[in-house]
Amino acid sequence: MASPRSRALRAYRIADRRHRIFDGQGAASFGGRWNSPGRRIIYAAETYAGAMLEVLAHTNIGRIPRSQSWIEIMIGHAVKIEELKEGDIRGWDAADQRSSRAYGDDWYDEGRTAVLIVPSAIARPERNIAINQNHPDFVKIRATAAKPVHWDSRLFGRIS
Repeated sequence: MASPRSRALRAYRIADRRHRIFDGQGAASFGGRWNSPGRRIIYAAETYAGAMLEVLAHTNIGRIPRSQSWIEIMIGHAVKIEELKEGDIRGWDAADQRSSRAYGDDWYDEGRTAVLIVPSAIARPERNIAINQNHPDFVKIRATAAKPVHWDSRLFGRIS
């Protein structure tokens, strides 16, 4: 169900700075848990730590990523959101991503809201934020300038 929030929502995105960070082209090209290819979704996390865990799980490189930057995204209280909880969609966390993509594709194609809050498959009970870059309310969402991510080497089994 779509609803406005009583306060602004903040989200964090970490991505490769060699590409535009506040942009859904990567998800449009390859798809994601909540979208099939062809849909411009910007994925973020509700916390900075959640964003770090998502990157660590998806890069799978076993070493400190060198080209990562982060942004903070501000979603004003007037922007309506749709929110899902773990039990709302059966199989949302399945490896084949059929259930989650079907739901997300419908949300995107129908233009229900600019923002979809979803559970994180990587870091429960963290939540991720999917932003429909083509929604009319996208213009109400702002992001900071990108800043470099400082990874602690202990995350990769190395002592500084």
